[in-house]
Amino acid sequence: MENRINNLLNTKNNILSIYFTAGYPELNDTVDVINELVENGADLLEIGVPFSDPVADGPTIQQSNTKAIENGMTVKLLFDQLKDIRKSVSVPLIMMSSLNPIIQYGFENFCKKCKEIDVDGLIIPDLPVEEYISNYKSIVEANGLRNIILVTPASTDERIRLVDENTDGFIYMVSSSSTTGENKNFTSDFESFAGRLKAMNLKNALITGFGIKDKKSFEQVCQFSKGGIIGSAFVKAIGESSDVRENIRKFMSQFE
Repeated sequence: MENRINNLLNTKNNILSIYFTAGYPELNDTVDVINELVENGADLLEIGVPFSDPVADGPTIQQSNTKAIENGMTVKLLFDQLKDIRKSVSVPLIMMSSLNPIIQYGFENFCKKCKEIDVDGLIIPDLPVEEYISNYKSIVEANGLRNIILVTPASTDERIRLVDENTDGFIYMVSSSSTTGENKNFTSDFESFAGRLKAMNLKNALITGFGIKDKKSFEQVCQFSKGGIIGSAFVKAIGESSDVRENIRKFMSQFE
């Protein structure tokens, strides 16, 4: 079944995906951030569900998670904030969360709620693909969601093929073996990994994340994949002053 993620992948290259933490900088900023990002050219949004111990995230996103939790953000409140989101935006929306908050809410309930508010997909970085296939895949697919799975330069070809066989969205290509917000040897690591994936003739498109912070690095990854995901650099930018909408406009203007 087609969903917005597939439609976007089929119709656009150089897809600009932005990650932000729900409830940051302030508790009620979530919907304003989404609307402002879409108005300023974001093609795809990853809505971060705050968690006390996020996996693979660098200090910027960890700090935003801590602040959002201190602000009072919960999964239930996030769903309440998003209940009317489709009245204003039509871009694909993906919930990015550690497994723990989803399990606490109830995995099936979480997926049903995503379907109800018309979210398109999930990214659960700490859910191993084997566990996803055996325990959760049927629930995700029954609710029309795409589960986006990460692959890294350390992933074996066997694991990458397993991921490719068990998703119908895109594959989240981690640019290097580091945490978000760091990009040591970004281009050399990335290009060699991109070449390896290209040679595998995967059925799913690739979108690259980790280490992409500006127009230049975004354009670099778009030479080898369908698009790029910016997280830490955007999260840092929106906390720079109290005018969140202006911060977003300023950050997004580089991509015009």
